[in-house]
Amino acid sequence: MVHAWRAARVTPLGELHAPPRMTAVLLRLAVQVVLVASLWHGLYSRTGTSAGLDEGQAVTYAVLAVLASRLRELDQYAGRDTVIQHMHYGTIVYWYLRPLPPRRYYALRALGEQVYGFAWALGGYAVCLAAGVIEPPGSAAVAGVFALSLLLGQWVLYYVMLVLDQLCFFTIRNNSAMLILIFAQNLLSGVYAPLWFFPDWFVRLSGFLPFQATLNVPLSIYIGRIRLSDAGVQLAVQAAWVVVLALFTRWVWRQAARRVISQGG
Repeated sequence: MVHAWRAARVTPLGELHAPPRMTAVLLRLAVQVVLVASLWHGLYSRTGTSAGLDEGQAVTYAVLAVLASRLRELDQYAGRDTVIQHMHYGTIVYWYLRPLPPRRYYALRALGEQVYGFAWALGGYAVCLAAGVIEPPGSAAVAGVFALSLLLGQWVLYYVMLVLDQLCFFTIRNNSAMLILIFAQNLLSGVYAPLWFFPDWFVRLSGFLPFQATLNVPLSIYIGRIRLSDAGVQLAVQAAWVVVLALFTRWVWRQAARRVISQGG
């Protein structure tokens, strides 16, 4: 079991052993934060409140969305250990020949990636908070509920991305689906802009999908757009999505195993 946890280091070690890549990530993250903060400050230059958010809330939401993107935004292709690459080269069969089940191996890798990404996000958060770019949470209770909601949101995102990878077992390649899902995830989760800036029908539609549970809910709790008295319902919805997606992906893993064929000795 101790050796199994080494799977969590696959992608992070690939990043840490490539200093130029880390430098590029740092520069890109800094540029994104500066541009996003400048954009929202500019949008609020002639108004005090819009869609129920003041300037400080909007800027905080937007910058936190950029930082949260680092939780899963790693160069997985560099390690040549993505599902689509294994399907292309026919090496996916090795996932089923190891003592470690593929479902657990995939989960451990994702955990390592998220821990590594969290270190980046936490560092960026500390710098932005110290520089006054973002506002602190309203209270310790808000910070605690936000942390729990963020954990559930990343859990939901893990299963959403897992479903996309599992699609490779049935379509071999998922490039088009990846592009569509990434756009839908960013749009419906509130990465581009808080959902309250969209029409009512769009907000209602997003409520039937798991995407807003990944980011919009935790960030809304942080900035106070969702009050603590209403946070319990949102946390319950996030937890429900975790259970539903966990059961669904577990079933898909079993179906995928039936499609893997090993030839030769």
